[in-house]
Parts: sequence; C-alpha cells; structure tokens
Amino acid sequence: MIINSLYKDAQALRDAGYSYNMISEELGIAKSTLSNWFKDRPFKPNSAVIKRIQLGPMKSAEKKHNKKVSEIEYFNQLGIQEVGSLTQRDLWLLGLGLYIGEGTKSHEMIRIINANPAVIKLAIKWFKEVCGLSNENITIAIHLYPDNNVKQCLNFWHNITGLPRNNFRKTQIDRRTNKLRIKNKKLPYGTANLSIISRGNVDKGVRLCRRIHGWMNGVLSQA
Repeated sequence: MIINSLYKDAQALRDAGYSYNMISEELGIAKSTLSNWFKDRPFKPNSAVIKRIQLGPMKSAEKKHNKKVSEIEYFNQLGIQEVGSLTQRDLWLLGLGLYIGEGTKSHEMIRIINANPAVIKLAIKWFKEVCGLSNENITIAIHLYPDNNVKQCLNFWHNITGLPRNNFRKTQIDRRTNKLRIKNKKLPYGTANLSIISRGNVDKGVRLCRRIHGWMNGVLSQA
C-alpha cells in the first residue's frame, strides 16, 4: 500500500519517540491531525522528549496513552466477535444504511462519496453482490486538495478498489483557500466518488435507482 509521504514521515518520527508538539514543529502538521492519525499507536518518548518536559508528567501521559491504546484494541476485538459473520441480508441492510447516509438522493443518479477506504470497499461490495453490478458499471473520481500527491492517491485508490484504470474519471483538485484551512493534511488520500453507469441497461440505471429508493422508504417508514 502506498502511503502519503507526509503521513509516512510523521509515522517515522512518532515511532522514534517524538511528541506531537515536536512532530508538528518539524512537519507543520496540526497536533489534532497527529492525534487522529496515531490515537491507537503505542508511544514511548525518546530522550529528546524527556529532556523537553518533566519526566514525571511524561510518564503519566505515556501510561494514560498506552492504557487508551489497550482499551481501543480490546473493544476492536470485542466488536469483531460481537458482529460475527455477515449474512447476505446483513450486507443488504448495511449497504442500504450506507446509501441512506452517503448516497445521492436526487436526479435519479446512483452515487456514494466518502473518504474512508473501508467504506468505499463496502460500497463496491454492495453494488456488486446486492445490486448485481460489475466493474463496467462502476466509475470512480477522486477529489483532492493541493497538499495531496495526485499519483500516490490514484495508485492508492486503484489498489483499494481493484477497479481498472480506465474506470477512473478526471481527478478534481479543490483549490479554494477557505476549504484548504479545514481539509489541509486531514485527508491524505482525498475523497472517492463512486458513480454507477447503466451501459444502456435500465435495470442497472434508473430502475435500480428507483429500487434503492424503494428500499430506503421501506426502512425509513418504520423508523
């Protein structure tokens, strides 16, 4: 898996025992972003960090952090056990819930947009196994920001989705300065936009769209 170079540099410094403050000063990444990236990664301060702050508070912070990491791992494993194996009906409803939250609801288009690779993989699985679509019906467009490496991001989504290169549409780069302050360095691979094309088969186009809306009504009418 090709990793965004900035993330890779930050990960190397974190594994070498540097604090969020020091990594932020070195790479210009917000501490909140670093915390989000490495919240579940064990941490042991190096000598430079220990010299920078008092040893006592650092030990306490290290203990609290590692306790948090252990608890996150415990609940991750517990969650896997509690969910168990998904049935076909589970997949149907899970993908439907995803579409209710992230899918296009108008213009009789079928589209899901998300930045989480696991969510995009789930959407593709749902489109194929529940909706009866194939690669030829699924297109993908990547929405990026100026700090993203276009080639690395396209390779990343190609590896994640397994979609052929010719399924990728034109990459969009959002250069609005007001958006940059919010998204800068927070989406290392940008956002993926999955769209469905019928290839002349209405059952895989407008009728499928109407069918999905019928499923949504069936669920939401019982809420």
